[in-house]
Amino acid sequence: MPLTTAEREERIAQYERGPLRLRNALAVVPDNALKWRPAPGRWSAHEVVCHCADSETNAYARIRFLVAEKDPVIMGYDQDEWARRFDYHRLPLEPALHTIDAVRASTAVLLRTLSEEAWLRQGRHTQSGPYSAEDWLRSYSDHLETHARQIERNLAAWELSPLR
Repeated sequence: MPLTTAEREERIAQYERGPLRLRNALAVVPDNALKWRPAPGRWSAHEVVCHCADSETNAYARIRFLVAEKDPVIMGYDQDEWARRFDYHRLPLEPALHTIDAVRASTAVLLRTLSEEAWLRQGRHTQSGPYSAEDWLRSYSDHLETHARQIERNLAAWELSPLR
């Protein structure tokens, strides 16, 4: 079902707030907790931020392909493989945070200029099938909020861990 204008506007506003929400969650994580993993196969706060930078750069391209290309195909990727292959713990956090800020700021401006026709454009996602600009907005407006909560859960688990 298509989003109403008010729902779309709220999603765009949430999308714009995402980087600050992520930074605020990260700001209270002590340095010695940044690379702590809550369980095998689970990401640390540091890895979450690096994932967000990679995901947001994919999102930046995805919305542009959806709106501008004929019959767009949106490539999925294995986020856990990216975290492993790029060894997120070896990557610095500040460039990742700056990347998130930059691609979100640029894309937020674009979102506010899209026509009704653009919002209804549809492509195909290689992992999930039919995929529209509104599907994109539903996903990415929640993305950084979801990961901010993940960082907060990690911190709470770290604080209770006898192994910290």
